[in-house]
Amino acid sequence: MSITVSTPSSPSLNTQIQTEEETAVIERLKNMALVPNPTVIEGPLFAEVDMGGDASSPTVRATVVQAATVFYDTPATLDKAERLLAEAASYGSQLIVFPEAFIGGYPRGSNFGVTIGNRTAKGKEEFRKYHASAIDVPGPEVDRLAAMAGKYKVYLVMGVIERDGYTLYCTVLFFDSQGRYLGKHRKVMPTALERIIWGFGDGSTIPVFETPIGKIGAAICWENRMPLLRTAMYAKGIEIYCAPTADSRDVWQASMTHIALEGGCFVLSANQFCRRKDYPPPPEYVFSGTEEELMPDSVVCAGGSAIISPSGTVLAGPNYEGEALISADLDLGEVARAKFDFDVVGHYSRPEILSLVVKDHPMAPVSFTSASGNRKLSQATGTSVTDI
Repeated sequence: MSITVSTPSSPSLNTQIQTEEETAVIERLKNMALVPNPTVIEGPLFAEVDMGGDASSPTVRATVVQAATVFYDTPATLDKAERLLAEAASYGSQLIVFPEAFIGGYPRGSNFGVTIGNRTAKGKEEFRKYHASAIDVPGPEVDRLAAMAGKYKVYLVMGVIERDGYTLYCTVLFFDSQGRYLGKHRKVMPTALERIIWGFGDGSTIPVFETPIGKIGAAICWENRMPLLRTAMYAKGIEIYCAPTADSRDVWQASMTHIALEGGCFVLSANQFCRRKDYPPPPEYVFSGTEEELMPDSVVCAGGSAIISPSGTVLAGPNYEGEALISADLDLGEVARAKFDFDVVGHYSRPEILSLVVKDHPMAPVSFTSASGNRKLSQATGTSVTDI
């Protein structure tokens, strides 16, 4: 707004008075301006938005171990596990996942002398030795694994063969970085001939542990192909889905990618890489049907361990070359970004049409009720349980 002021010819006093009045008018008009004088701002008008990670989207370095058991030698296998754990921790790993049955061994190629209607004496002796290589949970080997996790300040997911009386279970144990044992998952469905040597887990050991580095759980080998088991884990909020396995086929990678996409979670698949010489020689240990074709350096399990993101991107692996530590950095913000697309137990569910009930209490085969009716004893574990 422009103001024009004319100065009349008048005595100097009147001129001074008029000048003061004119100045006051000009100031009033300035205050009435529709557009105020702009304020000078230094720097950009809008702050730049950083689309990268931040404190609300932490990054976790994870490692899957691809290595062979020292078969029938649990103390030596524990020593090997500690060496691998120390090496992974030296690279900055915060979470380390071992293969299925790493402690106790995966009895690849063995049939334990079983045919329908018959079990051989040699097969029974093989089972005795296998049973002796398994570990009690809890037990001294569990204590040592916990100490390892605490020593190297890592979260540890370890595949073991668990001995409960005279029944064996294919189990995963979980430990935190403070050296505490968190719990276990027992394989709910052994595959094919595995059923002659391993028992069946129940719904009481399908945990997902909430930790500072994310919600961690596990499913073992082909139980990963069970949609209802996966759904139960998704419902518990799993973010880091560990998949110890014994399957080294190419098609396994398709399952792992599908689970990552379906669950909106990171999938960490750990498998052994082993050669014939990693097992005892014949006749002590025989690969049924293929022993004559195998040389000591023949690969009997090719690994294929991998880490896959919630978007289905392969972050590391699959590795088919040999024993290895396979690592990747997990941006946990990827979980929320994936769930925005598809949340299988959230906005993409239809519970009024499809729902799942999980029986998550222990299924003891035998219970003894006291006279008062409020105490029971599990025959398998000798544990006293109070009725609810």
